[in-house]
Amino acid sequence: MSWLPFELLFALRYLRPKRTFVSMITLISVVGVVLGVAVLIIVISVMTGFDLQLRDRIIGFESHLIIRQYGGPMKDYRQLGEFVRQQPDVRGVSPFIEGPIVIETQQGEAYARIAAPYLRGVDSETSSEVSDIQDSVVIGEFRAIDGNGLLIGSELARRLSLNVGDPLAVYSMSLLREVRKALKRDPSGQQSAPLADDYVVEGVFDIGYYEYNANGMVCSLYNAQDLFSLGDQVHGLHVMLEDPEMAADIKETLLTQLGPGYVVATWLERNETIFNALVVEKNMIRFLLFFIVLVAAFGITSSMITFVVQKTREIGMLKALGASSRQVVWVFMSQSVFVGLIGVSIGLLLGLQAVKYRNEFLAFMNRTMDFSLFPADIYGFAQLPAVVVPADLWIICGGSLFICVLAGVFPAINAGRLRPVEALRHE
Repeated sequence: MSWLPFELLFALRYLRPKRTFVSMITLISVVGVVLGVAVLIIVISVMTGFDLQLRDRIIGFESHLIIRQYGGPMKDYRQLGEFVRQQPDVRGVSPFIEGPIVIETQQGEAYARIAAPYLRGVDSETSSEVSDIQDSVVIGEFRAIDGNGLLIGSELARRLSLNVGDPLAVYSMSLLREVRKALKRDPSGQQSAPLADDYVVEGVFDIGYYEYNANGMVCSLYNAQDLFSLGDQVHGLHVMLEDPEMAADIKETLLTQLGPGYVVATWLERNETIFNALVVEKNMIRFLLFFIVLVAAFGITSSMITFVVQKTREIGMLKALGASSRQVVWVFMSQSVFVGLIGVSIGLLLGLQAVKYRNEFLAFMNRTMDFSLFPADIYGFAQLPAVVVPADLWIICGGSLFICVLAGVFPAINAGRLRPVEALRHE
């Protein structure tokens, strides 16, 4: 190591482990930096993965753009769909109908269960262009909805104890209004009232998002038109783009071409609240967790101040032998750089390993504790998502190293200001 500058040689020599209080403070400082960097990487990676996976799930079920006719259902949806399909950067277009319904299981009168999910009617020919529903069917077949069949979310099927082939009674809002009118005409209920439509569960889908799995059902476009009494009309068009980030620009183009009679909403506008909340939460957590590194930096400052006091006579000898104040400053600055590099490097490796085995650790904690740390019914995901973004790693590691180096500036400058005579007199 003789090829190294003497500033680095002295810094490495001073950092050798010794059974002293200063060495213990330095070790604690390194551990603080390691924990700070690792926790930052884990939390930011999990939040980034949560954000991206949530976006993919929402887009996979709702598409990039939704076009509706202002003030009511859409009549000329076929012609409009062909027009939109011919626009640049449009990957697919499909009509849809959606609205709340009431369903009743038919497993015997004593065991019948009632739920109020959200039904979506889709065109089986074009729905795969704008949605992941067709690829998300885990039991049964998607094509079965062309008959008198329904697809039901996995969580809703579990809650109602439904399997493929089970019959369902479906009450649409228009049917319920007719029942209410009939009861008003004849409160005794002796006159005939409209009967519920009978459907069969032909498949179970798992879109990967709890909200859709727990409250979603899918049927054919024709059946939805019949249930909602729409005739040959739909509620709107789902539009999938080549790039979801272009949604705002294409929205403005479509509004200009379609005129004021239509409303276009992007995926970000429909979910603006939740995505903005995630961005704010991610930035706030990053800011708060940097205080862990800041606390470790105070430990570095404390250990270096103590170290400067202990090495005052050696500093005086260095200056007496011709070392400049700048060289003395770099001796102690190099120590904070080494401490920061060691802490950040170990923290980076520890954080990446923790992200890699996050779900195994989560499963272990769930087995050993009495409650779930990441309940699917709250967060919407069966497993803990995580995505490591290189830009985030640069910010975390670079910011932590900068804080560690900054922590050594004050003690190093004080060491450089010592006069040889005063330093040699020190006891």
